[in-house]
Amino acid sequence: MKKILQQAFDFLLFSNVFMALCAVAQGLVTFYLAGVKPVATVTWLLFTSTIGIYNFSILLTRPEKPEQSKYRRVRWFFSHYRLMVTFTIVSLLSLIPLFFLMSAESRILLIFLGVISFAYGLPLFSVGDQKFGLRNIPGLKPFLITLVWTLSTVLLPILEAQNFNLTVISMRDLAILIAKRFLLIAALTVPFDIRDLFEDQQSGLKTIPVAFGEKKAYLFCQVLLGGYVVLLFLFRNNGFNADFFALTITAALAGWLIFKSTWKKNEYYYFFFLDGVLILQYMVLLLFHWLGGLM
Repeated sequence: MKKILQQAFDFLLFSNVFMALCAVAQGLVTFYLAGVKPVATVTWLLFTSTIGIYNFSILLTRPEKPEQSKYRRVRWFFSHYRLMVTFTIVSLLSLIPLFFLMSAESRILLIFLGVISFAYGLPLFSVGDQKFGLRNIPGLKPFLITLVWTLSTVLLPILEAQNFNLTVISMRDLAILIAKRFLLIAALTVPFDIRDLFEDQQSGLKTIPVAFGEKKAYLFCQVLLGGYVVLLFLFRNNGFNADFFALTITAALAGWLIFKSTWKKNEYYYFFFLDGVLILQYMVLLLFHWLGGLM
């Protein structure tokens, strides 16, 4: 029984299904804060696009001997190569009908995000005999990841909600919503670079931990989360309401998990606990809403 549960857990994490659920949860957070019911096409698109793009990126960066990789995720992924290729193709193909169900504004946004996402790992540039992609440009890797996540889980849901006349949100509040999500995702992205600090140093990849050191990278994350909490207070001038306290609690938890994350932690810590904050946010929001209804 334990072996079966372990296999199911590995599939959930390493096939990027869990990451896709994180994207869906963040889309649901946006719908919740906008005060509207979720748009099904958006949640499905977030789910399938996350699986497809993340798996595609892993397939592109396949090492020569994946079975000897020190990362359990890499060993698992390529030991299930055919399944993951099929999974990736099905996920990407499912985006076609979903794309045409979106509004014109959302399609433009999706094309922009799609170009960035696929160009992220593709070796589009070359210097001498060495080829590299956008992710190898100094400082661009965390920015691109954060940008794609923010626009897909905030701007896309808002555009579709407005297309169906479900909500009206001012440019000020939309800017705050985008900014605070950007800060949260950025804070959760840095620990993964801290984990890969030594490998990035050897490969010459300029990440925040490589450029400023591990301790300053941790401090940088806490500053980002502090800015996130300030913007929570400003959103729609709601002040200290239930949503503020729910999201502040999860931000504080994220800060603690980031502080505790070092390169010694195993992959389950990063892919389940750290990324799991993105799902926990929505669950805590619903809990506070339910408790508020009882009072």
